[in-house]
Amino acid sequence: MPSVSSSVSDSVRTGPPSLWRDGDFRRLWVGQTVSQLGEHGSLVVLPLIAVLTLDAEADQLGVLRATGQVPILLLSLFVGAWVDRWRTRTVMVLADLGRALALGAAAVAGLLGGLGLPALLLAAFAVGALSVFFDVAYQASLVRLVKRDQLVQGNSALEGSRSAAQIGGPALGGALVSLLSAPVAAASSALFFALSFLSIRRIRRRESIPERSERPPRVWRRIREGLRFVVGHTLLRTVGLASAAFQFSFAAMMTVYLLFLPRELHLSGSAVGLALAATGPGALLGSVLAARLPNRFGYGVVLVSAAALGDGVLLCVPLLHSPSVVTIPALVAVNFVFGAFGQLVNVTVMAVRQAVTPDGMQGRVAATITFAGMGLTPFGSLLGGFLAGEWGLRTSLVVTAGGMMLSPALMALSPLARLGRALPEIGHARPPAVLNCPISDG
Repeated sequence: MPSVSSSVSDSVRTGPPSLWRDGDFRRLWVGQTVSQLGEHGSLVVLPLIAVLTLDAEADQLGVLRATGQVPILLLSLFVGAWVDRWRTRTVMVLADLGRALALGAAAVAGLLGGLGLPALLLAAFAVGALSVFFDVAYQASLVRLVKRDQLVQGNSALEGSRSAAQIGGPALGGALVSLLSAPVAAASSALFFALSFLSIRRIRRRESIPERSERPPRVWRRIREGLRFVVGHTLLRTVGLASAAFQFSFAAMMTVYLLFLPRELHLSGSAVGLALAATGPGALLGSVLAARLPNRFGYGVVLVSAAALGDGVLLCVPLLHSPSVVTIPALVAVNFVFGAFGQLVNVTVMAVRQAVTPDGMQGRVAATITFAGMGLTPFGSLLGGFLAGEWGLRTSLVVTAGGMMLSPALMALSPLARLGRALPEIGHARPPAVLNCPISDG
């Protein structure tokens, strides 16, 4: 996908020139980009190995996918507590190395004909678990690498490349399996992680990390400190609640949505894929807008309006009926708008979250908010399936899409909506004191 990558690179270069002259930031950006390509490619490659090599049944495939996703729920809080006590560069290179070895071992076993479903489940869990480490660490790393006034531009660059990987990774993984073989495709995903390892390993800047006491607090205490900090901080608490409301409702809506398109609108699988793929290019545009709009209109205005527009556009989908000349173009437009404004919210809220969080809490805050949001997605999916069976697809789609509007409503009623053109300072909204979390000035 060279055209996508180049467009992302060109778009994010609109930020301060000094950001791209920073060799360490470029190494982080390259490493994160290829790592995301490997991660999203593996989400396609591992299931295809199960199907093509092991003749897995549908329920086994579901178990495999769940195995790769469950580390988010199980490990996020622990990883956040752990990452805050280590250099993020170290965490990222070890996570990349581990994922490369896990997929490489699966590829070798597949080529030798010795790969069974238990081993594949182990590989999926290992990749998923290490991805939690990498994702939490890279979110915390940006604060330690760039200046405060470059957070939005830096997040725009990183999130733009992540959006490109979400488009190119699965497509590349599927193409490799089609052109070569499933084990070779797994080896290719391992290669991406190896390239990320080499790039991030070359980061030279020595990070300032919280000082460690001789007897560091136990992990549960550190987790509680992260939870207390988020709950006690007005802005972060609102971010967590809005994220939880969005992810829960979005998971329910997507369950209904994926049934509504083929059964109610009678769309083919390729048409459904085309409609959903429009979210990716929209997200690229959102990353570009995030580098400019908050400084022009204010962070609060951008957050609330983008969330309302992005979530609200999905209420147009239940208005569509059987296939017509406007059905697919309308779905493409809806998903493009949703992707653009959704990514604008993601990048902007990440900059706000990083700005108000002390360095020694970055990992725990990122993990806590991820846990609050993504931890509810299995329950949202179950609710969507229940509503679809009880109320019908169109009514359920209206209800679940309407539920997503709770997220911008929560932001509109909070101090987030009153943020101006400058990022808030650490300590904004009087967060509680957090013990045993000294911050280095280096």
